[in-house]
Amino acid sequence: MSEESKFNFSEDEQQQVEKDKAVEEKKEAVKKDAKGLFSSITNFLSELLDFRDDTDREATIAAIKADIPFKGATAWILVCSIMVASVGLNANSTAVVIGAMLISPLMGPILGVGMSIALNDIDTLKKSLINLVTMIVLSLLTAYLFFRIFPTAEIKTSELAGRTAPDIRDVLIAFFGGLALIIARTKKGTIASVIFGVAIATALMPPLCTAGFGLANWMRGIEGGFDDFLGAMNLFTINTIFIALATFIVLKLLRFPMLKYANSKKRKRIAQLASLVAIVVMIWPTLSFVKFIKETRLNADYSAFIEKEVRSNNDLWFQSGTPQWEKKKITLYFNGEITDATETDLRNELKQYQNIKDFELEIFGNKNRSIDKISDAYDRAIAELDKKDLIITGLEQQIEELQKTVTGLNQQLEAQNTTDEVAFSVLARDAKIRFDDLSYFSYAKLLESKDFIKIDTLTVANIEWKESVNDSVALVKEGELLQWLKQKLKTEKISIKRN
Repeated sequence: MSEESKFNFSEDEQQQVEKDKAVEEKKEAVKKDAKGLFSSITNFLSELLDFRDDTDREATIAAIKADIPFKGATAWILVCSIMVASVGLNANSTAVVIGAMLISPLMGPILGVGMSIALNDIDTLKKSLINLVTMIVLSLLTAYLFFRIFPTAEIKTSELAGRTAPDIRDVLIAFFGGLALIIARTKKGTIASVIFGVAIATALMPPLCTAGFGLANWMRGIEGGFDDFLGAMNLFTINTIFIALATFIVLKLLRFPMLKYANSKKRKRIAQLASLVAIVVMIWPTLSFVKFIKETRLNADYSAFIEKEVRSNNDLWFQSGTPQWEKKKITLYFNGEITDATETDLRNELKQYQNIKDFELEIFGNKNRSIDKISDAYDRAIAELDKKDLIITGLEQQIEELQKTVTGLNQQLEAQNTTDEVAFSVLARDAKIRFDDLSYFSYAKLLESKDFIKIDTLTVANIEWKESVNDSVALVKEGELLQWLKQKLKTEKISIKRN
């Protein structure tokens, strides 16, 4: 028998085939299970996120159209909300500003613009734009008059400053806030809490008030007033356009029926006009959006460069930095001397940051502030401080001696001018301890006569309370002070006068 016939491979090959078949069957089973799981997840997400079946198209259109008109009570509500928001911004009160947002009727025409473009409704678009412009003009006029007339209204609070420099976050807030609002509007049974929340988040009212503030300061000749006006109107425009855009997108996704016209040419012309308006309106915010993204990335890289490469280096005495985005230039200022090697290192590290790698890096160091000279200046400063400490110690001794002299003179004066057992210094001290709100206290004895025959002695105490004490509390405290003085001075003839 040959060597090849010693082993029988047919049985092993059969087992391998069966194993391969079993593996293939398991793979197919896993694929089926995966497909089933994916299908289940897809169905779950579809049921979770789909809101088309819960949409009331007719009620939504009617509700939005009902909020578009602007006259009568709506106009007065707008004026009142503008006044409330202006007061809140001037007082730097976030709570008051939020209250003004909740009562503002500005949202109606903005939703009307988005809906009319989505539905090809040119008449509603005209009404919405006219009412929106009217609201804006009235709001600006009201805010301008408030900040023009109200005292201290030219002060720029943090609430006002926060509405003059919009960025990418304001775009996102306006867009997603508008999505939440229109989705809530289309739902059967409007979600009021969502509408209130969107009114607060998108903040249409404060930018208009800030624009009025900027106009008032511009008319006063205050520098930066017109820039504040432009920045605030920029923020308001962003909010308005992206809320309208969100309305347009949602109504298109929900396939709201477009308005049909008997004249097909007119319908086509109106559709083209609405599309043109939508495109024109979206040009500026799109450019602003791109600009915001670019500036956000530049700021992020610049901040990272300063923190990681400049501030983290303990050998560099960094003072300040000034980025100039348009000129593609970054200027850094240091308190110490900067060597050529350090400058080269910073320029090389700047190239690691994608968005600012092509920027010119300008470095200014102070060569006169070397370590040796700073050490000498430090030693001189210590010596000067030692001299000043000696002078202060001598002056403190002189002040202490003068205080003793004044105390002795006060005691002599009181002994000569009063016959009471209670010295004025003791009485004044006890009065201040007992009545902490007193800011001034004095008393003297006066001679008086009611019938011009009999003469009486009257003790008169002159007092002054702190500004935080109101009149009602002051009257109560004066009664307590009167009783206390009667006990201390042992006399009933005491009168208290408030300065």
